[in-house]
Amino acid sequence: MSRIGRLPIEIPKDVTVTINGNTVTVKGPKGSLTKEFHKDMKIEKEDNKIIVKRPTDDKFHKSLHGLTRSLINNMIIGVTQGFQKGLDIKGVGYRAQKQGKKLIMNLGYSHPVEFEEPEGITIEVPAPNKIIVKGCDKQLVGECAAKIRSKRVPSAYLSNNDIKGIKYEDEIVRTKVGKAGAK
Repeated sequence: MSRIGRLPIEIPKDVTVTINGNTVTVKGPKGSLTKEFHKDMKIEKEDNKIIVKRPTDDKFHKSLHGLTRSLINNMIIGVTQGFQKGLDIKGVGYRAQKQGKKLIMNLGYSHPVEFEEPEGITIEVPAPNKIIVKGCDKQLVGECAAKIRSKRVPSAYLSNNDIKGIKYEDEIVRTKVGKAGAK
């Protein structure tokens, strides 16, 4: 049995979970999430817990078992606590600001880069060189943060002190050796 898949998921008091076949809807204080899972997985609600069962010990079903349980658990965490990703901007003159639902960034290009805030995501700019992406859907938060980062990826050829671009808060940029001079 899958070590993660066999663990029951506790449902907090302020969260309502509706299971309709293999479609799970989770509603909580931060929002509502709906996701459809693979038809082979059996998702059951017993008392105040959700239990995911698999039909066979086939390798495919084993992999789906843990995945399904983790996704449902992330949905519950998302509607209660929410998820967030932090981004740091480094570079001379590089900065970000918020105007309504738009994130406007100066990243060394000849024009400011605009990024529209997607539905279900909140973008905060506590400082000109810091961006925080918040939301209840873990996948959407990560995807939005990756799109913002892709506007100016940190350069791997500069030394650690001179790195320019947008990086995750906890990201360590591995630098590469530049071109060696000809002798």
